[in-house]
Amino acid sequence: MAEDDIYTKDGTVDFHNKPAIKKETGNWKACRFILGNECSERLAYYGMGTNLVNYMLVRLNMGNVSASNSVTNWSGTCYLTPLIGAFLADSYLGRYWTIAGFSIIYVFGMTLLTVSASVNGIKPRCNDDGVCHPTTSQTAVCFVALYLIALGTGGIKPCVSSFGADQFDETDDSERKKKSSFFNWFYLSINVGALVASSVLVYIQMHVGWGWGFGIPAVGMAVAVVFFFSGSRLYRHQKPGGSALTRISQVVVASTRKSNVKIPDDTSLLYETTDEEGNIKGSRKLEHTDDFRFFDKAAVEAETDRVNGSANPWKLCTVTQVEELKSIIRLLPVWATGIVFSAVYSQMSTMFVLQGNTMDQHVGPNFTIPSASLSIFDTISVIFWAPVYDRIIVKCARKFTGNERGFTQLQRMGIGLVISVFSMVVAGLLEVVRLNYVKTHNYYDLEQVPMSIFWQVPQYFLIGCAEVFTFIGQLEFFYDQGPDAMRSLCSALSLTTAALGNYLCTLLVTIVTKVTTRNGKLGWIPDNLNRGHLDYFYWLLAILSVINFVVYLWISRWYTYKKVTGKPH
Repeated sequence: MAEDDIYTKDGTVDFHNKPAIKKETGNWKACRFILGNECSERLAYYGMGTNLVNYMLVRLNMGNVSASNSVTNWSGTCYLTPLIGAFLADSYLGRYWTIAGFSIIYVFGMTLLTVSASVNGIKPRCNDDGVCHPTTSQTAVCFVALYLIALGTGGIKPCVSSFGADQFDETDDSERKKKSSFFNWFYLSINVGALVASSVLVYIQMHVGWGWGFGIPAVGMAVAVVFFFSGSRLYRHQKPGGSALTRISQVVVASTRKSNVKIPDDTSLLYETTDEEGNIKGSRKLEHTDDFRFFDKAAVEAETDRVNGSANPWKLCTVTQVEELKSIIRLLPVWATGIVFSAVYSQMSTMFVLQGNTMDQHVGPNFTIPSASLSIFDTISVIFWAPVYDRIIVKCARKFTGNERGFTQLQRMGIGLVISVFSMVVAGLLEVVRLNYVKTHNYYDLEQVPMSIFWQVPQYFLIGCAEVFTFIGQLEFFYDQGPDAMRSLCSALSLTTAALGNYLCTLLVTIVTKVTTRNGKLGWIPDNLNRGHLDYFYWLLAILSVINFVVYLWISRWYTYKKVTGKPH
């Protein structure tokens, strides 16, 4: 076997910082540990977060609006902190050590949350009738724990999917196909963990106790850490490429300084390193593209750009460096269209749960299912659709499109956006039927309307289907289209749509509540939903989703895919 075939060609190294040997590292044999880690970590996250709105309603004695906003704000922060972890991973620490370090913070936060729900004096005191009276300090301890978890997950979320994809050499045709499949199985592992969380753990929280309900996820996180370190000798590592923010700033500064410089018609005259390797560690060269031409000025060489023969990076940048910035700018409009989708997705942990609280939760005469456990049908939907998409839909679509992925990543995300509209329509129609039932039988003050909670299953199932298309497509798209040395940052960027989606939901709930409660009215989302109009809120989200999809169609027609060349440094 030739020496070129022994080692990976994408610049990855092994645990000892030596060139990675193909047969001994990476591929599915390394990914099984990453998938096990993700499954356990997501069990911990969803086991704690799925039913959090009910914990705040019961133990922290909050109202519907306060509890909903607290959960969406915290969940939003969980998807915003990945920017911190991603920056550290791409610039200095690498993905492996970033995951390892932030996991410790995560475990500490989970432990503190368990203590806050189980230890006398720290957990809120409750009367015999179930009404709890948390002190300010007890509430503060709970929120400190939650935001430690938000910080811990910030180092894991953007790095694990990218780290898993790093195990496949995209310069190798067979491994590149496996990489596309990896994202489907990665998301499947997330939902296997979520399946246990939304069924077993939610039941434990509602019927056994919150101490056990939070303690088991804490153990799950510890298991995730063990899984991750067990595969250390098999992993391939991409070298951190230095500060991405510095490189972007250099392009902006250099192009601004040369705002009056004319760009040559022959783009081959723009500055680039002459060897096959790029000058950015862990990154291949990028070919020049014609959009955002202003930034090309940073690669126009002038006499004053060099000091002692070396290029001053704040005056002269390579074409690859300029294209890095262009790649990020091109991603932003696509990124923005994911915010409304994430706002729809966040309804599963807020409005769907509150809606389910008003319905009959009995399964037979003696067993009740917590409303938060209905998210199990979202998980089942993902577990069903992810392998179906990977094994059946891709093969069928490939015959018509000729694309090795079946659909382009943009087409895949667009299909998910359409399905998400239907999920809101179905949720709204159910609420219309429920309110008509309340009105017909005068059940306005009845805590649970005699209407089965399982009527919510279709809206959960549709969101799960939409996830398989949009969220997995988004993971793959941002990894694939992000510059090589900024892949964690691009994965974090895709995750921030979830953060902003949660914040958007908080904003919408706040505005809707303020506007609809004027002149003493109860509003759309009162504490007694039987006297409100939650259906109007679902229609609002459906309309926003339709507008968002139309904008997405225009953006996807405009998008230019990146082009790589050369070898990584």
